[in-house]
Amino acid sequence: MKILLPPTPLGERRPLPEGIRNLTIIGANGAGKTRFAKYLAAGLGEKAFRLSALQAIYRASQPQDEPGTLDALYLAAAKSPSFLSSNSATPFERLFALLLNDEIGALVQYKMARIEEEAGRAPHARVPRTRLDEVIANWEALFPSNQILREGGRLLFSRHGQADTYSQMRLSDGEKAVLYYLGGIQYAPHNAVVLIDTPEMFLHPTLQQRLWDTLEALRPDCRFIYITHDLEFTASRQGNGLLWVRGYDATAEGWDYTLLPRGEGISDEIYMAIIGARKPMLFIEGDASHSIDAKLYPLVFRDYTVKSLGSCDKVIESTRAFNDQRALHHLESRGIVDRDRRDDGEVSYLRGKNIYVPDVAEIENILMLEDVVRAVAAANGRDEDKVFRSVKKSIMGMFQKDLRTQAMLHTRHRIKRLMERRVDGKFNNINAFEEHLKGLAAELNPRGIYENLCREFSRAVQLDDYAAVLKVYNQKSMVPGSNVATLCGLSAAGDSYVRAVIAILRRDTPHSRRIRAAILRCFGLA
Repeated sequence: MKILLPPTPLGERRPLPEGIRNLTIIGANGAGKTRFAKYLAAGLGEKAFRLSALQAIYRASQPQDEPGTLDALYLAAAKSPSFLSSNSATPFERLFALLLNDEIGALVQYKMARIEEEAGRAPHARVPRTRLDEVIANWEALFPSNQILREGGRLLFSRHGQADTYSQMRLSDGEKAVLYYLGGIQYAPHNAVVLIDTPEMFLHPTLQQRLWDTLEALRPDCRFIYITHDLEFTASRQGNGLLWVRGYDATAEGWDYTLLPRGEGISDEIYMAIIGARKPMLFIEGDASHSIDAKLYPLVFRDYTVKSLGSCDKVIESTRAFNDQRALHHLESRGIVDRDRRDDGEVSYLRGKNIYVPDVAEIENILMLEDVVRAVAAANGRDEDKVFRSVKKSIMGMFQKDLRTQAMLHTRHRIKRLMERRVDGKFNNINAFEEHLKGLAAELNPRGIYENLCREFSRAVQLDDYAAVLKVYNQKSMVPGSNVATLCGLSAAGDSYVRAVIAILRRDTPHSRRIRAAILRCFGLA
């Protein structure tokens, strides 16, 4: 669906680039971003659907029939035969009335289906899964110590191990906001554009990312547009388009706004935005739009603001520079770079400089960690032992075929590093430099290094040491070559396995916790 952005002060209407699916609109208080979003919604017509926990919890008024709202759905349902409560004062209460109305309607349909089944006029009737079922399942995933009970046509909340129960009206504002969004998102039309004003309102920072990851996973057909001035929330939406509203010109009836570039380094403007964040920084390789790093690491390192910088050199330099400025912003910075062909000495040096280096060669290998493969298989109802055995056999076979090529690549890397260290010394004159380089070829001993590596790699194959192979094997085609997607019951095409890992991590489940723990162990952090 083509989205046309509101006019500039010169009357120009720009289309939202096709590569941007979800969008975050940022701007200072009073910049006109809420008015910008309303104009945008009006242009979307029936495809626009608006949610705001702030209005839902506190706005006590008669429901309005404004299109694209839960109030409009409430009024439409009230005109037909229904079980709706007639005294719902706020949009939050009206949402609960809609959910319970749907629940009762589903139970009536189930009863009628059972009657038809018993009369032999219909097949086996199944209890339908309702919107309320989705709310309860996701609520208990986000708040593992809480549960929702159905009792006498109403909902009650309790904590595990406590006998006390209470209604939704006794929940905290943050808990009400979570319930409102979990229920409200399910009423958005198919392929809607969902606009959320102040999505961070009432929510603790540690909950924000998990909630919105859950909501986006619940409605993959929808596009999400967030309106916020919270930079920490903005940073949590990795991969979103980012639109900065600077101001509104009332005379020209247009907005001064800019779509910020994606996947670039840190400009002075963006650097100032980083300073405003409250989380420590984590700089990573790759670009913010397409790399696996940018999709994976924010879901694993949830206590960090994650920024993609492109090359490993930029990560290392930015981590150093940012930490040098701690007196200014009081934030810690760390980086992540692939291990690639670095030896233990290089890895130890980088870790001493606040750079995390995994115990596998590159980002693709992280996806192939044993517990990651097993968790994806189990999440898709497959025998994890059988799946992992097949994956391991494929990768060990690939490595055995590539063994000498890999040994040669590692040898070249080590020789290069040895030469750099040898040449980087300080010398007063050319004679001293020449003397220093005498015997360099013999000292480097490339054949000796190569043969040692071949023996080391062959030993890993003989011992069937899967972890040792992942540590040294640089092979971008490892995921498709291992057939892991098909073995896990996924499509063999494209990046289905990568998308499956990301989708699991967006939810708080035993499978996601297993994957996260495996990745953190790979960095020596668990």
